[in-house]
Amino acid sequence: MEANGLGPQGFPELKNDTFLRAAWGEETDYTPVWCMRQAGRYLPEFRETRAAQDFFSTCRSPEACCELTLQPLRRFPLDAAIIFSDILVVPQALGMEVTMVPGKGPSFPEPLREEQDLERLRDPAVVASELGYVFQAITLTRQRLAGRVPLIGFAGAPWTLMTYMVEGGGSSTMAQAKRWLYQRPQASHQLLRILTDALVPYLVGQVAAGAQALQLFESHAGHLGPQLFNKFALPYIRDVAKRVKARLREAGLAPVPMIIFAKDGHFALEELSQAGYEVVGLDWTVAPKKARECMGKTVTLQGNLDPCALYASEEEIGQLVKQMLDDFGPQRYIANLGHGLYPDMDPEHVGAFVDAVHKHSRLLRQN
Repeated sequence: MEANGLGPQGFPELKNDTFLRAAWGEETDYTPVWCMRQAGRYLPEFRETRAAQDFFSTCRSPEACCELTLQPLRRFPLDAAIIFSDILVVPQALGMEVTMVPGKGPSFPEPLREEQDLERLRDPAVVASELGYVFQAITLTRQRLAGRVPLIGFAGAPWTLMTYMVEGGGSSTMAQAKRWLYQRPQASHQLLRILTDALVPYLVGQVAAGAQALQLFESHAGHLGPQLFNKFALPYIRDVAKRVKARLREAGLAPVPMIIFAKDGHFALEELSQAGYEVVGLDWTVAPKKARECMGKTVTLQGNLDPCALYASEEEIGQLVKQMLDDFGPQRYIANLGHGLYPDMDPEHVGAFVDAVHKHSRLLRQN
C-alpha cells in the first residue's frame, strides 16, 4: 500500500473488498450484494442520461458508461459496481451490424444464415482493439469509484452470442441457432471458437483496464438440454476461464475472480461448479440448498431472488431475503437477483432488498 492511497495500478485503494472476499471463498462479516442490471431503466436518472443518444452510442461513450455505472451506487449501498455495456459489442467488433430497436431489443439486419457467412467476420485477434471504448470506460469508472467498491467487467458467453448472430435478435425458441447445432455442427464449433478467441483478449483487456472481477453471461443456456450444453456451451465456457487465467499470468496481472451465470442451466450445476470459475450465479428456479448439495463447498454461489419478488411489499421482501440467506448460508455467498432488474421496478424496493441482505446477514452471523 503506497502512502498516497493508490493501489498497484495507480487506482485508489479499495475500501470495501467484501464482494471480492466472498468471491474468493474467504470469510466475510456480512453477505455482499449487487444486482444484475443495477444500472438500468428502473432508475429515472438512467432514463434521463440515456435519452440523449441511441443505445450503442451510449456504450461507446466512456463518460456516459461511467455515469450510468455509478448512478445505482449513489442511491444504494451496493457492494460492487458492474460496468455499463452490452454483450453484443463483441459481435459488433467482429463486423456485424447491430441496432437496438426501442421496444423490441437488439436486431441484426444481416444475421448469419449460411456457413460461408462466417467469412464475413473479422479476425477475432482485432476485436480487443475495436473495443477500446469499453476499456476506457472501465479505467475512468475505476478512478471515479475512488475505491468505494470493486468494479465487475463482463461479456456474453459464446453460445449466447451465437444465438443472437444467427437468430438476428431475441427468440423464444432459438430454433435457427439450434438448427445450426444439428445441421452444421462443424460450422457451429468454428463460430464458437471464433467467439472464444475474441472473448479471451477482451476479458483480459478489461482486467488490464481495471476490472476487479469478471462475469460471463450464458443467458441462453436454458434452450439447450444437457447433451447440447455439454457439447456446444460448456467446453467454451471452460476454455474462456482457463485461457483468461493463463493470459493474466503471462501479462503479470493479478488474478481476478470469475463468475459464470448460465440462466436456466439448472441441469448443469455440477459441471459449472467444475468449469474453472470461482463463483456460479444461479437463477430463481434453483433451490439454494439443492445447489449447495450438488456443487459442494469449493465454489461461491451468487443469486438468486426472483426479480419479480421486488414487486412485493418492502416487508415481504425482507422475509424473502431472510429465507434466501438462511438457505444459502453465511459464507461463500454473494446475494443477487436470479436475473436482471426490470424497467418498471420501484427503486425504493431495490433499496429494501439491499438493506435486507445487509441487515439479515449480520444477524445470521451473530446467532
